[in-house]
Amino acid sequence: MQPIIKVEHLGKKYIIRHEHPERYVALRDVLTQKAKKLFSFPAKLRPKTQATDYEEFWALKDLNFEIQQGDRVGIIGRNGAGKSTLLKILSRITEPSTGRITLNGRVASLLEVGTGFHPELTGRENIFLNGAILGMSRVDIRRKFDEIVDFSGVEKFLDTPVKRYSSGMYVRLAFAVAAHLEPEILVVDEVLAVGDAEFQKKCLGKMEDVSKNEGRTVLFVSHNLSAITLLCNKGVFLKEGMIVEENEINIVVNQYLSTNLDTNNEQIWTKKNRPGNKIVRLISVKVIDTSLLSKGIYLTNEDIGIEIKYEVLQNNYILWLGCNVHNAEGVNIFDTHSVSSEYYIKPHTLGVYKSTTWIPRNLLAEGIFTVGIAIFNHKEQVVHVHEKEIVFFKIIEDINSLTARGQSVGTFPGVIRPLLKWEIKQSKNH
Repeated sequence: MQPIIKVEHLGKKYIIRHEHPERYVALRDVLTQKAKKLFSFPAKLRPKTQATDYEEFWALKDLNFEIQQGDRVGIIGRNGAGKSTLLKILSRITEPSTGRITLNGRVASLLEVGTGFHPELTGRENIFLNGAILGMSRVDIRRKFDEIVDFSGVEKFLDTPVKRYSSGMYVRLAFAVAAHLEPEILVVDEVLAVGDAEFQKKCLGKMEDVSKNEGRTVLFVSHNLSAITLLCNKGVFLKEGMIVEENEINIVVNQYLSTNLDTNNEQIWTKKNRPGNKIVRLISVKVIDTSLLSKGIYLTNEDIGIEIKYEVLQNNYILWLGCNVHNAEGVNIFDTHSVSSEYYIKPHTLGVYKSTTWIPRNLLAEGIFTVGIAIFNHKEQVVHVHEKEIVFFKIIEDINSLTARGQSVGTFPGVIRPLLKWEIKQSKNH
């Protein structure tokens, strides 16, 4: 069967320019330069100095893969891995530096807020414009028009220029257009994160529908491994512009988590890049044991601590801490909030804080887990910080100690592994 997408030796190079900052010039420097000019060569004979350095940066390096019609492909990797660059090339927004891509179908892309929309045109006009770009007739677009408007939920603003839309409205309409105008290939980046949770769920359902029921191909980039795992059947794991793994989605997700495990059981930000806002910023997140040592591998019968260090920059804000844990398949094992802390009802004052919450021993099963952190206040509907998949850890089972497995061998299913109390008594009644 001919692949719908074929990528051969694909590479993308950017030229990065480094300009040297001018240093402060004192009066003595000016006098010195004037004196030097008396004894120097004419300007045209003096050697030229290099004020700018150029550096080659390969965002993608020699990529080779094929995608079949109807595949739902999740593209994963850490920031800077080349995911968005790959989608831009597949969407013909940018040209590759080396190699080639063969596309056997129309591509509809949703890569960033406003992709493909003209800001001065109304929502109605942009629907027809996007349809025309995809090569559809006005009759075909009219046939899908009501479906698009209903899905997007922007009927009241249909005749308003889209430059006045909020980012959420922009994305809702853009996704509705991209998904309903019958492209053979639907390309979606992390942009769906702009929408609310209900709309994200709706989008995932639509992507699954166009793939499974209509046989269309979906390429999906997201940091939400749960969404990736639920939607996709295939995966591509990128690291530093190269393919690390291309396989079934569960295999790719596990490889991604395993690769990051050794270096990401703790995350410490520099002062310049701490996540947050003018009220609070994250300093570090660590997975620790009871000796307060940060490590990546734990036994099922070990307590596991999640240590969060943060700085409060403004007084009198009530800040709640949140932590969620997902397994390698993207299943949300649990969420926990700082409800037992005095600061759940007490405002923070200026300063640095450290909070540790403990996952009790004999709770989680063997496997790889990711931790996400948030600082927020649902009462005020404010999220100050929300970082997904910050740190990773792995749990293995110690066969020499008492666990829920006991003396069983082989696969032991379940996402949790609690050591429950059992009582067995002989009954006197027959």
